[in-house]
Amino acid sequence: MSQLTHLNAHGEARMVDVSEKAVTVREATASGWVEMKPETLALIQDGGHPKGDVLAVARIAGIQAAKKTSDLIPLCHPLMLSSVKVELTPEPELNRVSIEARCRLSAQTGVEMEALTAVSVAALTLYDMCKAVDKGMRISGIELVEKTGGKSGDWRREDNA
Repeated sequence: MSQLTHLNAHGEARMVDVSEKAVTVREATASGWVEMKPETLALIQDGGHPKGDVLAVARIAGIQAAKKTSDLIPLCHPLMLSSVKVELTPEPELNRVSIEARCRLSAQTGVEMEALTAVSVAALTLYDMCKAVDKGMRISGIELVEKTGGKSGDWRREDNA
């Protein structure tokens, strides 16, 4: 395992200096899901939710969250994202909505945290909008699926190959 980069020689937290790193195209994809009652999912899919288009609001929240990651996660670099895509897909056979976020940029550091933040906030928004009808929803499976670019190269989760 490599040395933790966010700690100095004294074990104190620090922001990593990326000024000497090359600018490369970097992309990261994260995913997760929100499990719910079948009736809740039907309400979302049929467009009958009193709060409006739940999936559209969660998508926008995920995009906004990716852009604000450095404000939310200590020591993350503020990044100029060139693309953020958030997809929410109802899966009635599993009583859930799957969420996938893909972030892309040309920079000196990666976008894994932005993709993970987008999925997390999209899931939280979905929960917030539906909690009045289903407090038992469960947010699960938030994980990095893959990342490309940068000094460490490409990586893909083995169980998603």
